[in-house]
Amino acid sequence: MSKNETILKKITDQAILPLYFNADETVSIEVLKALYTAGIRVVEYTNRGEAALNNFKKMVALRDSEMEDLLLGIGTIKNAQMAETYVEAGADFIICPGLVEEVVEVADKHGMIWIPGCMTPSEIIRAENLGAKMIKLFPGDILGPKFMAGIKSLFPNLIFMPTGGVSLDKDNVQAWFTAGVSAVGMGSKLVSKQLLQDKNYTEIHELAKKAIALVNEVKG
Repeated sequence: MSKNETILKKITDQAILPLYFNADETVSIEVLKALYTAGIRVVEYTNRGEAALNNFKKMVALRDSEMEDLLLGIGTIKNAQMAETYVEAGADFIICPGLVEEVVEVADKHGMIWIPGCMTPSEIIRAENLGAKMIKLFPGDILGPKFMAGIKSLFPNLIFMPTGGVSLDKDNVQAWFTAGVSAVGMGSKLVSKQLLQDKNYTEIHELAKKAIALVNEVKG
């Protein structure tokens, strides 16, 4: 199995992809530790502030020294320069908020998995034709499980993951998996601004354990 196949399998096996950003380096590191000790092995760190690159490099160093089975992806990549920068910094995969073809070129050059954000069938078709294996449905709360159910049969070879508005509510998660997704991205519903502000890593750890148990129950 190739590295890219392994990444996709680990995302779908875990079935939840935590994503977060915090400008504070220590907070970013401690959240990663809390997620890891809860059993999370794939994480998306989002490129949403000036501190993101330095923080990500520190997280990569921690991954390499203490978390060798962790896959660390970078999200919110919107152009080729950003992509190159984070590939060099050690990202395992790239996630975009939209379909950014110049990012696709960078990822392909490095043989790296790229996951585009899409919200229309036309965007999904274009992404599939460019070689995408996995699609981020974004924003998930606007599209909803009914959208996923409506298009799933059109794309039997693609893996889908909604991000944005997915909560730790069983009915919400169940609806998405019933509709045909293979994983859910979970940001502020898992790693909230309040928990980050309070540096409540224990609660983040417990919520991550709850999320893992919930998706495993829903998947059966």
